[in-house]
Formats: sequence, structure tokens, C-alpha cells
Amino acid sequence: MNLTATLVFVVLFVFVTVLGFLASGWRKGNLDELHEWGLGGRQFGTLVTWFLLGGDLFTAFTVVAIPALAFGAGAMGMFAIPFCIMTFPFIFMVFPRLWNIARRHGYVTVADFVHARYRSKTLALVVAVTGILALMPYIALQLVGLEVAIGALGFDTTGAAGDIPLGVAFAILAAYTYKSGLRAPAMIAIVKDLLIYVTVIAAAIIIPSKLGGFAHIFAAIPAPKRLLHAADATSLNDYGVYVSIALGSAMATVLYPHAATALLSSKSGNTVRRNMALLPIYTLLLGFITLLGYMAVASGVRGMPEYAKFFAAYGNNFAVPALFLHFFPSWLAGLAFAAIGIGALVPAAIMSIAAANLYTRNVHLAIINPHMTGRDQTQLSKLVAVFVKIGAVAIIFGLPVSYAVDLQLLGGIWIIQTLPTVVFGLFGRTFDARGLLVGLLTGLVSGTWMVAQLHFKTSVYPLHFGGYIVPLYSAIWALALNIVVAGALTLLAKVSGLVSPGDLSLTAESLSEDGSANHTMESV
Repeated sequence: MNLTATLVFVVLFVFVTVLGFLASGWRKGNLDELHEWGLGGRQFGTLVTWFLLGGDLFTAFTVVAIPALAFGAGAMGMFAIPFCIMTFPFIFMVFPRLWNIARRHGYVTVADFVHARYRSKTLALVVAVTGILALMPYIALQLVGLEVAIGALGFDTTGAAGDIPLGVAFAILAAYTYKSGLRAPAMIAIVKDLLIYVTVIAAAIIIPSKLGGFAHIFAAIPAPKRLLHAADATSLNDYGVYVSIALGSAMATVLYPHAATALLSSKSGNTVRRNMALLPIYTLLLGFITLLGYMAVASGVRGMPEYAKFFAAYGNNFAVPALFLHFFPSWLAGLAFAAIGIGALVPAAIMSIAAANLYTRNVHLAIINPHMTGRDQTQLSKLVAVFVKIGAVAIIFGLPVSYAVDLQLLGGIWIIQTLPTVVFGLFGRTFDARGLLVGLLTGLVSGTWMVAQLHFKTSVYPLHFGGYIVPLYSAIWALALNIVVAGALTLLAKVSGLVSPGDLSLTAESLSEDGSANHTMESV
């Protein structure tokens, strides 16, 4: 066991735990109200939102898995850069409008908006359940990042005894999330992001200097992995895969419920816009994080005997921890592993809150008990958030890690299918609710079928057009089918005169940039 690194890790972990419990008194509000507990009172400014979104979108699995992909697949791992670049303009266009509508009408979840927009409990229910199911394996994968960090410190993470540190970490997480709500991950995200920045900047300086510079690092990458396999006369090859995964990942990131939870906690639509102007700084950070995979190749850590058992246990996911152990002094390695570990707790907390809010508002309140008070809703959300964490832990303890990764592949495919309902709905009522519902279900079923046909080994599905092969991210194929079905059924409903009732709840005074009302009447 690396005692120095472990001591640094434990001290930082205890520090953020204390912060998590103290957060309940930060920007004081009535935590018996769901918008206070689950959205931080909608009062986070630009700086806090910036850290919260960074903590939300750049998870432990990002720090571990993206470099692992570059380590194993080479240039394909660089999809994370254009994905990140596309994400922020998408949010800039969509979320200030959603924030304005949600603030004015008191919506806590995206499914609240869907219910009001389309007057369909069923559509809102399917959107909510899709979000919850997509989040469960995502939370579980944060445990994978935490497990790798704990294993790198020297703890045996195999067997029942090896599960104890993970169980303790998530029990502590459940306790301070229950008490402080979204305020806890918001406060801890500041520490987490600073730790990641320190780690990545240190890695970008120390490791290349010891490997002979970036020129040597890039030269060490095998020639077939330096570039994508170009399109030819028979197939799009890697070009289609690269573009579709980047695009699909950008859409999935925006649509995941935890992203909405973080953004709806902002104090104004302009706060969201300012963050989208500032968040590209994280794109630069992600570029260096991805390059850690190339550094691991150049360093030859895979072949070092002292790390053989770790690579056998964690596969390519151990590439970055091995790099830190080999090149960093012990105290800095401990700080880096703390960054990964805390990077698991922050998004896991936000995700569990998002899933709990969806269940409370759009399943329990809408279907089971429509007479719940605000306090009742908050108490139920707190309990559900705990059970969501327990479920995520059960996924990891009960299934091989590869299964959790497979479920996460499905999670991304599923959540993208909500795009026509949510995003198109923000800009009008082009689609009929029944058409959107059937389209959404079609997308969910077809996307799952494609991954099942590939035996859950990949999410890239090749379609044959004549003699030409177009391999794309399955989510894109399923989304295209989703939109076609929704459009066709909407057209059929209009031709048959079976159009859904107009959206009365969102016909209100138009909203100014900061969410206040103008005097012009128009449909939101």
C-alpha cells in the first residue's frame, strides 16, 4: 500500500465529506421544499454553476475511460474533443429557454415541461422513466472510477472485503446528499474541479518532460492508431463512427437529467449563457486528459510487471492510474486519485438527485399520489435518492464491470430518443404527442435491438446501402427512425383531424432574457 498517497486521499475525502454536511447551511433555504433541496433554490451564479456543470459533465469515468479509449484505440479516442465543442453551443441554444419556462411555471424536471407542453401524462412518464433507467448505469460507472482509484492505492478491491471501501464511500455520499441536497455536490464540485486541474496541469508538465517531449509521445503511437481509417469505395469506415459518436455523445450529454438539474439550478437564463461561453475551458482540459492515454502508450506502463495484476483486473482503465503511480511523487499521486474519487461522488450525487426528482414529480405525484404536499415530495425525493445509490452499488457488486459498461452504452442510446420531445417542444408544437410517444418507443426498441444484435460489444451499427457500408452510432440510426415515425404519425393525425389539444399552460407572457415578463402575449 502507498501510505503517503493513501493519507492524502483520505484527508481530502474527509474534507469534502465535511463540506457536504456543512453545505446544508450554505445559501440558506427551506430544504423541505423540492426546488430548494433538489435545485439549490435556483440561485447559483455564474461561478458556482460553472464548477457544478464541470463536476457534473466531467466525471471520474471521463478521467479514467476517455484516456483508456485513446490508450487502446488511438485516434478514435479523440472524439471527445469535437463532442465537447458541440455540446456547449447546443446548451447555449436550448437551455436558457428551458430555464425561463421552468422558472416561470415552477418546473423541477424536464418531464414537468413535457407534461405541460403536450398535455400527456403518458409521454411525460415515458420520458421520466427513460431518464431514470439511463442514469442508473451512469451512476454505477462512477463507482468503477472510484474502485480503480482505491485499487491503485494498494487496496484489494476483489471479493466481499474489497467492496467495503466503495460501500462506505457511497453511504457517506448518501448521507450528505440526503441532508444538503444539490448544495452538497455544488460546494464539493469546486474542490473536485480544482483538484482535476492541478492533476492534469501537473501531468502535462511532468510526464512529457520525462518521456522526451510530445514529439516522442506521438511517435510512440503505432501507425494504424495515429489516424482514423479513412472512407473508401466500400465503407465510411472510421469517419462515420467518429462523427456520429461525437454528435451522439453531445446530444446525450445535454439530455441526461443531471445536466438539466445542474442548469436549472442557475439563477437566470443569462447565467446559463455565460457558462456556455466559459465552459470551453473544459474542452482544453479534456484534450489534455485524452492525451494521457497517448502518454501511457509511450511510457510502456502496460508491460511493467508491477502493474500487471492491475491491468488484469481493470483492463485499459488502469492506464491513467499506472501513469500517475509511475511518474508522480506519492503525495501528488494521492491528490490525483482523490481527484478521481471525488470526481465520482459529485456527478453521482447530482445524478441520484435528478433521478429522485423525476420519480417524485413524474411518476409518484403524477400517477400514484397527486395530493402530495411540497414537503411530502421533498421527503420522498430524499428517500428515492438513497435507493438510487443503493441500486447503482448493486449493479456494480452484482454484475461484472463489462455489464455496467454495456448498460451505459444503452443509456446513451435511450436518452437521445427524448430529443424530439424535449428540444423540438421548446420551439413549438410541430409534433403531435401520440406521434412523439410512438416515435420515442420505436427509438428505444430499435436502439436496444441494434446493440443486442452486436452482442453488446459495441454501439456502432453498420447499415448496408447497396454495396456501401455506413457504420454509425446506433443512437443516431434509432433517432432518425424515431423522428420519421413521429413525423409520419403527426401528419396522419393532422390529415385525420385528430390533433391533440393546444398547449394552454405554456401560453403566457413572453419571457425576457433574465426570466422576467414582458407585456407581449405569445405562446412560449
